[in-house]
Amino acid sequence: MLVEAVAAGKTVAEATELAAAQLGVPVSAVQTEILEEPKRSLLGKIKGEARVRVFYEKEEQTKIQIAKEYINTILTAMGLSGFTITESGDEDHAVLNIEGEGLGVIIGRRGETLDAIQYLASLAANRLGGDYFRITVDSGDYRSKREKTLIHLAEKLSKTVLRTGRSSALEPMNPYERRIIHSVVSGIEGVVSKSVGEEPNRKVVISSTNPRRQDSRRPRGGNDRNDRNDRRRYDSRRRDEDVPLKRMNLSKVGQTSYEAEYIKAEKTEREKKAKLYEKIEL
Repeated sequence: MLVEAVAAGKTVAEATELAAAQLGVPVSAVQTEILEEPKRSLLGKIKGEARVRVFYEKEEQTKIQIAKEYINTILTAMGLSGFTITESGDEDHAVLNIEGEGLGVIIGRRGETLDAIQYLASLAANRLGGDYFRITVDSGDYRSKREKTLIHLAEKLSKTVLRTGRSSALEPMNPYERRIIHSVVSGIEGVVSKSVGEEPNRKVVISSTNPRRQDSRRPRGGNDRNDRNDRRRYDSRRRDEDVPLKRMNLSKVGQTSYEAEYIKAEKTEREKKAKLYEKIEL
């Protein structure tokens, strides 16, 4: 593959160095074609700059090589060193595993930095053309550990949804992680899953195929014991209202017939004395 660049400078040598720098190779690795010689005025001042075209034959690279070079450039710019990039995979998919010390920074929160590097490396590799080539970037076996965590999470939430009948929403995830959740839920009877929202906040919602109906007569957040007590007090008030009130002489409550006769006789005696005293004139 022929790679070339064009540059201008005060001299041919300067223009050649600038063009080689654009290609990222030394001057000795390129061939030079002079497009325009520098022009000078009668007083010796530069009237026009020199323009050159440099080129060299570059070996055809594979998409895996392009992705590895791109990752190497990113990690070097991040100030990392002493790492290696190993590759594995098949015809349409490659896994690039980054190994070394102090590489936690390239994983990021929940793998966000690693996902970004993977996305950019895939774009760089597939600029070569042809069929799309899928690239997975991993470090410290993070992808495998994350997959196990997501499988356990999907199983746990599915059991909760089956028990309560209420839907449960997970945190926003990338398409790869959402596929793991959907795959696990599809194998559990009684629950279904779907993705909602827009990227990058798209998330999975797990729902029951037989949700429980809530009793509309009972207020939300109520307590069964409190509800029973309220009903008892209500029924008691109703009974009291239905029974007509009767006037009762509380002084006679609990009296025997003997006590009643004694009180009646004593009252009669007091009345007789009162009438006798009324007739005495002082």
